[in-house]
Amino acid sequence: MDTPGLEYRYVGPSDLKALVRPGGEGAGIRSAADFAQWVSARSAEESAEPFTFVVDTEGVLRLAPRRSEHVVCAGGETVLSAGEVSFSEESGRWVVDEVSNQSTGYCPDVGSWPAVADALRRAGFDRPDGFTHPVVFRRCVSCQEVNVVREDDFVCVFCGEALPASWNIDHQRCQVVTATDDFRRSRRSTS
Repeated sequence: MDTPGLEYRYVGPSDLKALVRPGGEGAGIRSAADFAQWVSARSAEESAEPFTFVVDTEGVLRLAPRRSEHVVCAGGETVLSAGEVSFSEESGRWVVDEVSNQSTGYCPDVGSWPAVADALRRAGFDRPDGFTHPVVFRRCVSCQEVNVVREDDFVCVFCGEALPASWNIDHQRCQVVTATDDFRRSRRSTS
């Protein structure tokens, strides 16, 4: 990753996290060939819909069918981003049509885009310049409910209190990831 970002922990319902099984995480997509092999095993119905994605803490894009839970796709681990992504084939090459950070299990900030862009670039995909459908998540400091902010209306839909301007879903439990951290992680994995 070229820019600092956050690692996002799962903040959704515990019953969904209980669905995580060893080896059940989403397919790691490191190249267009990986994607072509994975998508060829999907049904026509699955391929017509966006896919669930996460970017794991190693920066690898992981995909699963749309109705999969993000936490299962991530193997229960923290992520650099999560959401939904759709692809199309243009002139014999796979490209990203649409991508969002819509994941109510991780609630990633729109600032997680650089991690997504980097994972897509390394896998060889043409992509948009940002989330095509950005989702703004905020936790109400009064009632503690998670909100999706619509039309820049930073007001809690549950209690009517003002919502913070900055992402605050899981501040006590997230960590800043820097380029130095990425370098250390990649050095450990090659040793």
